[in-house]
Amino acid sequence: MRIYLDNAATTAVLPEVIEVVTRELLQTGNPSSLHTDGREARKDVEVAREQIAESLGCRAGEVIFTAGGTEANNLAIKGMFWFAREQNPEKRIVIVSAIEHHAVLDPALWLETSAQATVLFAPVDELGKVDVQKLESIILKHKDNIALVSVMWANNEVGTIQPIEEIAHLVHAHGILFHTDAVQAIGSLSVRFDALPIDAMTISGHKLGGPMGVGALLLKRELKAIPLLHGGGQEREIRSGTLATHLIAGFGKAIEIAVSKQTEYAQKVSLLRDAFIHGVEQHVEGARLMGDPVNRLPGNAHFCFDGAEGDALLMLLDAAGVSCSTGSACTAGIAQPSHVLLAMGLSEREAIGALRFSLGRHSTLEEIQTVVDLLPEIVARARRAGKTTVRTS
Repeated sequence: MRIYLDNAATTAVLPEVIEVVTRELLQTGNPSSLHTDGREARKDVEVAREQIAESLGCRAGEVIFTAGGTEANNLAIKGMFWFAREQNPEKRIVIVSAIEHHAVLDPALWLETSAQATVLFAPVDELGKVDVQKLESIILKHKDNIALVSVMWANNEVGTIQPIEEIAHLVHAHGILFHTDAVQAIGSLSVRFDALPIDAMTISGHKLGGPMGVGALLLKRELKAIPLLHGGGQEREIRSGTLATHLIAGFGKAIEIAVSKQTEYAQKVSLLRDAFIHGVEQHVEGARLMGDPVNRLPGNAHFCFDGAEGDALLMLLDAAGVSCSTGSACTAGIAQPSHVLLAMGLSEREAIGALRFSLGRHSTLEEIQTVVDLLPEIVARARRAGKTTVRTS
C-alpha cells in the first residue's frame, strides 16, 4: 500500500462526509426554488452554514459559500479592494506577505496590472514568519492609501504559523481592512473568527476531510465585497450562482468534525511529525528543516536536501510508494524555485532541493519509519543523478 504524505495538498474525505454528500445527491431541488424540494435543499444549506458559523465563531450570515479557497481569496482580494476604493478612491495599496499562496498573490498582482493598484510585500524572516515591525513601518508610511492587508494564518509550504493576532490588531489600529487565508489552519489550529479583529477569512473543504470544489469566505456582516460573479444574487448578492447543496452539506459536516477533534488531531500528528523530523535529521546528511521549528503546523515537515533536486526526490519516492510534494511552483511545465523559500533568504540552488511531507489523520508511526528508512538511499541517488556534492559549510 502507498504511503500518503501530501495532506497539505488534499485529504481523504471523511466517511461521515461521504454519507452526507451521497444523501444529498439522491435528492433533487435548487436551494433558491420556493417549492418543497427547493426548501428542503435550502434547509440543508443553512444547516451547513450554521455548522460552520458555530464551529468558527462567526454569524451564519457571514458565511459566503464559494467553489473553493481560490475563489474565496479572489473575492476577498479583488472584492474588498474595490469596496475600499468605493469608500475612498485614494486607497490603492494592497499589502500581502511575501509568502502567500498564489491564490492571494496572483489576484493582488492582477489588480496592479488591471485596476491601478499598488502591491506591497510584507517581508518574512529566515523562518518564514512575517516581520511585524517591518510591516508596521510599511503601514505607517502608506496608511492613508492602504485598501487591504492580507496575511495567511499558516504557510502551506514550510508550515510556519504567523503572528496573526499581533498583525490583525496592528492593521485594525490604523482602520485598514484585514483578510487572512486560513485554509491550512482550520482543523490543525484553534481558529475563531470572532476572537480577533479579522474582516474576512478564507476556508476550504478538501484540506480537512471535506469534498473538493467548495469553500467559503467569512466576511463581516457590516462589510461588502464587490462581486466577481453577477447573476442571481445568491450569498448576500456577493457571490451569484446556484449553490452546490451536496458539497456545501459535506463541507459543513467536515468543518464540524475537524474543529471538534482539532486538539486530539494536533496532539497525535505533531508527535508523529516530530518523530519524522528527528529521524530525517539523524539519518540523512545535509537535510535542513525549513520553517519555524516550534510554531509550525502539526502535520508539516519541510526539508531542503543539499545537493539534490526536489523533482528527482519526488519521483524516486513516488516510485517507492510514497506521495509527497516539492516546494516548487510550476509555471508552464517549468519547475521554478519556491517564492516562499526565496523570500526566506535561500538561494535558487538551495530552494530547488525542497520537499514537503505533510502528515494527516491516517498517518502512522510505521509509515513514518518506512520513509525515514527509504530516504538516505533515495537522497543519495538524487545527488548522484544531479552530479552535485553535499554542501559542507
